[in-house]
Amino acid sequence: MPKRFSTKNLTVVEEPTATRSGVGVFEFTDDYSVFHFGKMPDVIPGKGEAICRMAAFNFRMLEEAGVPTHFRRFIAPNKIEFTLVRVLNPEHQSIPPGDRNYLVPLQVVFRNSLPPGNSLQRRLASGVTTLAALGLDRLPADGEPLAEPLIEFTTKLEEIDRFVSAEEAQRLAALDDARLAEVRRNTLLIDEVITAHARSVGLEHADGKVEHGVDEDGRIILVDNAGTPDENRLTMHGVHIGKQVMRDHYLARDLEAQVQRYAAEGLPRSRWPRPEPLPIGFVAPISDMYRSLCEAWTGERLWGAPALEDVVATVRLLSTEAVSW
Repeated sequence: MPKRFSTKNLTVVEEPTATRSGVGVFEFTDDYSVFHFGKMPDVIPGKGEAICRMAAFNFRMLEEAGVPTHFRRFIAPNKIEFTLVRVLNPEHQSIPPGDRNYLVPLQVVFRNSLPPGNSLQRRLASGVTTLAALGLDRLPADGEPLAEPLIEFTTKLEEIDRFVSAEEAQRLAALDDARLAEVRRNTLLIDEVITAHARSVGLEHADGKVEHGVDEDGRIILVDNAGTPDENRLTMHGVHIGKQVMRDHYLARDLEAQVQRYAAEGLPRSRWPRPEPLPIGFVAPISDMYRSLCEAWTGERLWGAPALEDVVATVRLLSTEAVSW
């Protein structure tokens, strides 16, 4: 579910209650965000529609595989109607055990490999976490497949998301052992389905994140969306196809550390200095990247975008800063 600085717009059609679900509509915009900054200076033409169409495609695919979701219908070109649950922030109120019809206030991160640019390697390097805490006996090489998916949890409703242990995640979200196990099962099934589809279109699925809710019947359901290049790292021939391209650009310009410093100092978000826009020559190829990926992923030829193989060559140039600045 979007934060107040999300790049999706939320319209509440019908408010949820403690006993009854509501109805909401997401509008997927052409904005993007990296490192929890909020909306960045540029917009990426066509990104919102491409992400929305992929999300709708994935909801249908996941439901066919047995994953319960909040999806109701796709509203062309860039909106999704969904079942809306309550948002209960554990910072402000404890969630009663066994409660229903609420957003699980966690993001569940799953990793199939550790591609360049992933946050886990930076956390290991800084000592924030350890291999032992992750259940690993060694650090895998870049891109090396893990023996089995690695699952981690982050907070969802805090100003800056933070990684938490499974025990803290279970407490914050008021999940009993059965519901926590269901969260894990659904997450692994989502990963399995997205990974298989990615492979079918020539992509590798390195990692991703999902959000869950508890519906009015007490079921764990997938909420927000899953399997798009804004939530998942998809690569072809080792080249990222998705938001990681922008993350890498701003990581090299220290934006992640700056955002963490602003948050630690308690600087109001309205006073955070605005990052520089993307360099000249970046926006059009990134727009092509999103549209090309959407067409390959869904099988719908909507824009006549370049082939994914051609996009990879262009993105590789962007990533090595070999284009005009």
